[in-house]
Amino acid sequence: MSETKKKRGFKKKRYTVPIIILVVLIAFRIYLPTLVKNNINKVLANIPGYYGQVDDVDISLYRGAYVINGMYLNKGTAESQIPFLSFPKNDISIEWKSLFKGKIVSEIIMTRPEVIYVFEDQKEKSGDANVDDWTKALTYIVPIDINHFEVHDGKVAFVQLSAEPNIDLQIAKLELTADNLRNVVEKERILPSRLRATGVSIGNGNVSLEANMNLMKEIPDMDLSFSLENAEATALNDFTNYYAGLDFNKGTFGLYSEIAIADGHLIGYVKPLLTNTKLIGKDDGFLEILWEGFAGFFKFILKNQSTDTLATKVPFEGYLNNVEAGVWPTVINIFGNAWIKAFTGNVDNEIEYKDAFKQKNLTREQKSELRKKEREQRKKERQIKKG
Repeated sequence: MSETKKKRGFKKKRYTVPIIILVVLIAFRIYLPTLVKNNINKVLANIPGYYGQVDDVDISLYRGAYVINGMYLNKGTAESQIPFLSFPKNDISIEWKSLFKGKIVSEIIMTRPEVIYVFEDQKEKSGDANVDDWTKALTYIVPIDINHFEVHDGKVAFVQLSAEPNIDLQIAKLELTADNLRNVVEKERILPSRLRATGVSIGNGNVSLEANMNLMKEIPDMDLSFSLENAEATALNDFTNYYAGLDFNKGTFGLYSEIAIADGHLIGYVKPLLTNTKLIGKDDGFLEILWEGFAGFFKFILKNQSTDTLATKVPFEGYLNNVEAGVWPTVINIFGNAWIKAFTGNVDNEIEYKDAFKQKNLTREQKSELRKKEREQRKKERQIKKG
């Protein structure tokens, strides 16, 4: 073989190998979105008791990001076809500013996400998977720890289809920002992570949420405050009528709550506030007017007459140390029970007859009657002790 032919063959090999590598890389880049999509769908399909999928995945290598489009998840035993989680667009990328601090973490920006808790769909049934299973599975979709999280134009709703009419409590136009979730900075602070959120409730109320947290603990520590202000009370009629037998004809509604969790001990309160409310509608039937007026009189007789405002405060407390039961389901259950209790008007059995002695404006006859009742109570207690 001549020297010239050898040189030509060497040149062909020198260009052929890079071209083959380039073609392979281009083919891999073209196939990569499909590969990621199939992997995510496999993860969603393997969540016990749930099903879901994604429509499309876009890859942006230059910024270390990928975008998941059309993702949803629902419970396998769901009675409705309403997705539990619906995430139309999710941008997941490396948080570059944290690289300069020596941390490889990610950030997520979600657009128009919806979390719709349909009561009938999420009720526990025999054979159901643990509620935490889907949250653990979703972490596989984001292989790098999340440090920054944003939500734009989101929605959170509680729906009860068995109620007549259906109950639909929701917060729309949700804007949420959470920073330093992996304690990249301010590590010395007890609660280094910050969360801020705003939204619009049913009845066009203004929603605000602020929290400081430490999510690095197995049971997160947090200090959280929530407020809902100036919502139209009539928007709550489906809920209050179903759980408390109350209908509002006019007025505004507010809700205030604080929650603190430290070392698994949760404590907090829910405080509903009703202003300028009227219970009876003009079109109600006679019996309904009679009942609502009767119930309304006793439920609202203690309101502040100068401002026409009614407020009550429902404290709650619990322990979250049983991690196997699920921390977040336990928190939601405790808070949900307090929310319902705030409207049912149940008697707490915390006030005794003798407590009325503290009132200074009682008549002589009333005081005499109270003393008589107290003597009878002491007599009963002595008889019990004697056996």
